[in-house]
Amino acid sequence: MKAFFAEEQKRHDPTFFLSSGAPQPNPEQPERAERLLSGAHATGLDILRPDHHGLGPIAAIHTPEYIDFLRRIHERWQRIEGASTEVIPNIHPIARTGAYPASAVGQAGYHMADTSCPISADTWDSACWSAWTAVSATDAVLSGDAWSYALCRPPGHHAFRDVAGGFCYFNNSAIAAQRLRRHADRVAIIDVDLHHGNGTQGVFYERNDVLTVSIHADPVRFYPFFWGHASERGEGLGLGYNLNLPLPRKSGDAAFLETLTTALRRVEAFAPEAIVVALGLDAFEGDPFGGLSVSTAGFARIAEALAKLKLPTVIVQEGGYLCDELGDNLTAFLEGFGTNQG
Repeated sequence: MKAFFAEEQKRHDPTFFLSSGAPQPNPEQPERAERLLSGAHATGLDILRPDHHGLGPIAAIHTPEYIDFLRRIHERWQRIEGASTEVIPNIHPIARTGAYPASAVGQAGYHMADTSCPISADTWDSACWSAWTAVSATDAVLSGDAWSYALCRPPGHHAFRDVAGGFCYFNNSAIAAQRLRRHADRVAIIDVDLHHGNGTQGVFYERNDVLTVSIHADPVRFYPFFWGHASERGEGLGLGYNLNLPLPRKSGDAAFLETLTTALRRVEAFAPEAIVVALGLDAFEGDPFGGLSVSTAGFARIAEALAKLKLPTVIVQEGGYLCDELGDNLTAFLEGFGTNQG
C-alpha cells in the first residue's frame, strides 16, 4: 500500500498560539511531519510524492471567495503599517450575513475562526500540498488499492467551506471524501481525532451522500466548544447523516473502543462504498493536549476495528502533537489496519 507526503508541507511554520488568553508557541510544528514520516517508514510503506492537482479538488469543497482570500491575504496583510508577521484575526462577526468587508483585517476575522491558524508567507503552498496529498492518496484507492495513507500537514478537519480554524486551512478529509464520490454513491467519514471535526461536519451537514461520524472529547469544556454535541444530527437532506459521540475527558481504550462499536454500527447502516478515516493521534494518553487517554496499543485496536469494514479506505492525518510516542502511535495504527484489511 502507499503513503503520500510532499516536503513543501514543512514550510508552514506557525509561531503564535493563543491559549486561555496567553500567547504560546504554536504546537502544529513541522517536526510533526518528521515524526509521522518516521512512523510511516517503520511500517515499510512506500512514501510517494503527491501530484500537483491544481485548485479543482480544493474548489470542490471550498468557496472561491475563501480560496482567493487564503492565496492573497498574507501579501495584503504586509501592506498594513505595523502589521504582525503572520495574519492573526482580532475581530470576528457575531453573525455572518451577506455583508463582506473589503479590508484585510475584516476578511481575516470573517475567514478565520480563531488565533490558532496564523497565515504566513508559506501557509498557502503548504496547505495546497497537504490537500494534494489527500487527493493523491484518494486516487490510489480509486485506482484499485485497498487503502492508502495521506500524511496531511497542516491538518484539515476544523476548516469549513470558507473558514480556517484549529491549525486547519483546507479540509483534507472532506476533499478526499468528495473525490471518492466520483465513483462511490455513498462515502462515510469516521473521525477519531481528540477534537471534534467541526469543519467536516459543517461541509456535509445538509447532505445525505456523505455520512459524518466523530468520536472526540466532550466539547462542553473542550475545543471546539460550539460544535460536536450529540444533539447535532444534520439538517435538511442531511438530517440523520451526522453522528457525534462525545467522550468524557481522560476516557481510555475501553471507552473509546466501545464507542467505536456504536460508530461502526451506524456506518454499516449507511452502507458506504468507501470510507475516509480522519486519523487524529492526539487522543493519546501522553499527547500535550491531554484530553483522552488512548494507549499506543489502543490505536492498533482502533485500526483493527476500522479495517474489518473491508471497504476502500483513505486514511487522512489530522492531529497528534509532539511527544516521544507520536511516530510509534502511527506505526501501531497503520500496522493494525494493514494486517486486518488484507
